[in-house]
Amino acid sequence: MRVFANPVGSGSLWFDNLATADGTPVAYDPQARAFLPMPPFCVNRDVIGCNWIAPEQGAFCRSCAMTALAPDPSVPNAIANWAQTEAAKRWVLDNLGRWHWFRPEDPGARPVFHMLAEGPTPVQMGHAEGVVTISVAEADPVLRTTRREALEEPFRTMIGHMRHEIAHMLWWRLSLRTDFLDAFRSVFGDERADYPAALQQHYHHGPPPDWKQRFLTTYASAHPHEDWAETAAHLLHLTDITDSFVAAGLTAPELPGAGWDPYAEPDPERLIHVAASIAVGVNNVNRSMGLEDLYPFVLSDTARHKLAFVHDWLRRGAQGR
Repeated sequence: MRVFANPVGSGSLWFDNLATADGTPVAYDPQARAFLPMPPFCVNRDVIGCNWIAPEQGAFCRSCAMTALAPDPSVPNAIANWAQTEAAKRWVLDNLGRWHWFRPEDPGARPVFHMLAEGPTPVQMGHAEGVVTISVAEADPVLRTTRREALEEPFRTMIGHMRHEIAHMLWWRLSLRTDFLDAFRSVFGDERADYPAALQQHYHHGPPPDWKQRFLTTYASAHPHEDWAETAAHLLHLTDITDSFVAAGLTAPELPGAGWDPYAEPDPERLIHVAASIAVGVNNVNRSMGLEDLYPFVLSDTARHKLAFVHDWLRRGAQGR
């Protein structure tokens, strides 16, 4: 994620800012990729702290307009959790916008989001024909950590959930093309395999013994759909880690040069090499503070090949190139 210029003075702004350091209200324009100091602001600004602009006064911003179902406000902490969930959605949508997904120039369908609070029964997150269902309860760090440990996952965040579930939607978009499915199946396998049975097999028996050589995560080994979603999410993780590193003014021997834009990099092998090198370095920094690794994954040759495949399609897919 970039660091943004202050439109009314000196200093920088970060993606989630609602105001400058001196208190001047600002809002983010995702089309211009810049902050503006004037309305119209999203109507959800006072409800959940949305900091994007709106097309007109009293309207939703581009991101909030994609949410068809909001959580039940009578559920404890639902609004606070929803606010964090929408912030994660805005972050991921802006990432994908760097490759023209879901912007005005994108001729395809936008995702529709169902943001649901949890009562006694957990919400099943997922995607179906353009509709992305998200449990806002996962914004609670205690609940999220409990589930991460129960599932023996090394990583679980709201941005991670958004990237994974939106990746399913992106697959659905790409599958409408005549040239995608055969290419996909040659790399990931046949997604027509029985999905419920595959998940049951995964949860009852675990991943195959050689999963580390073939997949990024144990969950990716469950089914080609999950392999795609995990791989696409990881491509976004790695690209955004690198972009944020560069935007912060940091440098590393692996960087191609000053002003390098990871989202504009056409060579997936170069991007993955740089991103992995940066992630290893930041992992080492995190350990100095007793924190968990930023990116606790190992990239096998097969995983790198899959990341390169996803990179090719996400960079060109939104506009049909």
